[in-house]
Amino acid sequence: MTTLLVVLTVLEIAIVVGVLAFYLIALTRRLRNISTYLGKISFGVRAVESQTGAVGPAVLRINSLLEEIGEALGPIAEKARRASGR
Repeated sequence: MTTLLVVLTVLEIAIVVGVLAFYLIALTRRLRNISTYLGKISFGVRAVESQTGAVGPAVLRINSLLEEIGEALGPIAEKARRASGR
């Protein structure tokens, strides 16, 4: 009877180890797949960054010009009101 229990225990341990190994292998494959996709995403983000690198200085220049236009519109609007007789 003791021999049967020992054999069943060893068999149970072997099954648990086998199942754990299966899941670890499956997890490794999934993580490699995710790593591949993350590499592609990282490459795409770098491409977008390099393509939009010139936008920053252009936006600063546009904002500066818009501020100048905004400052000039106040007096022009006042002149237009006075010219219309209001």
